[in-house]
Amino acid sequence: MKLTRKQSTRRRHARIRRRVQGTAERPRLAVFRSNNHIYAQVIDDSKHHTLASASTLEADLRGEQLSGNREASVKVGQAIAERSIAQGIQQVVFDRGGKLYHGRVAALAEAAREAGLNF
Repeated sequence: MKLTRKQSTRRRHARIRRRVQGTAERPRLAVFRSNNHIYAQVIDDSKHHTLASASTLEADLRGEQLSGNREASVKVGQAIAERSIAQGIQQVVFDRGGKLYHGRVAALAEAAREAGLNF
């Protein structure tokens, strides 16, 4: 039986989440990519608490008519890194949400690294 793309993504995501766990010292940088937007959250899984978030739905990014492309992902990566560093978070673990590390997901990760996050 051949898996659909959605089933493959869910399997990958479950496999990743078995290993990737966010803690207070090293929270999880979770990325969700839809067709039109990209979202990033820094999450402390031990407390079930979101520490910082950024997305293309925010007013400062939405006005630029960037939503579903790599440039938007770079802006979101920079924003999440700035917000995390402002809260004293330097180290994170990266959760690509079952998506392949390619395109918009990779652009967000590289931008966050260049802005100062370590993962």
